[in-house]
Amino acid sequence: MTIVLFLLPGIVLFGLLVLVPTLLAMYSSFFKWNGFGLFPTNFIGLDNYTRLLEDEIFLGDLGRGLILILLALFIQLPLSLAIALLLNQKMRGRAFYRLVFFMPYVLSEVITAVLFTMILSPERGLANELLGAIGLEELESTFLSEPSTVMYSLFIVMTWKYFGFHMILYLAGRQSIPNELTEAAQIDGAGAWKVFRYVTLPLLGPTIRITIFLSVIYTVQLFDLVYVLTGGGPVHASETLGVTMYEFGFKRFQVGYASALSVVMFLLSLVFALGYQRFVMRRDTEGAITNMRAAR
Repeated sequence: MTIVLFLLPGIVLFGLLVLVPTLLAMYSSFFKWNGFGLFPTNFIGLDNYTRLLEDEIFLGDLGRGLILILLALFIQLPLSLAIALLLNQKMRGRAFYRLVFFMPYVLSEVITAVLFTMILSPERGLANELLGAIGLEELESTFLSEPSTVMYSLFIVMTWKYFGFHMILYLAGRQSIPNELTEAAQIDGAGAWKVFRYVTLPLLGPTIRITIFLSVIYTVQLFDLVYVLTGGGPVHASETLGVTMYEFGFKRFQVGYASALSVVMFLLSLVFALGYQRFVMRRDTEGAITNMRAAR
């Protein structure tokens, strides 16, 4: 009874704030509903889902999300890892650099978006002013208003905001590796690259897999940074699943269609999470369970 009483408040809040809205979204996704009234009544079956498969904006959202995921996996995370390994070395001001690199993560996404709206503004924005000051006027660009550059500008903002978070995770993982292992490899004649390749990188595997998981899930659910920074424009060039869902649900009052989109986002996240845990993180979770049993 004591356990039940302690768990009850959390269970009630979770049910009211998570389970009930999720079930309501699933239910309303089978209706044509503008959001007015207590419950939807115009049942249309799977029409909202078939409409998604024919919607160029939705299909474009999937493609743009995939681009951001690939950029994060091949640029953002390796950059975070490199900086973490650099800051793990003995150097003056190491704590200061760690603080500076982690600071952007503390800012809210709305503040970050407003800040970079001013930096990347085509009219006397800081980025264009700096390019002009160093004689690179030909590189001046309307970063957020050109379909060809907006996604890469968005990725730069995302990297600035989140690389410090991944850096801290990698730094913690690197510091958990015993120095005796790297010293033994060096005594055996391994150079810096071989120590990294055969000692550091494999032992950082669990941390790397966690950061990949977090990065993918975040990208699938990306909304506020994009909405404040670009609003999904120009011409849907930076629109994401979250922005599209908001546009249809709260601006066009097509709540049934927006609910179907939210269900698809939920399923994408769920399928990826379960599959990733089952096939990629299986050894990590099994090792954790084994360690817990051994501790007991």
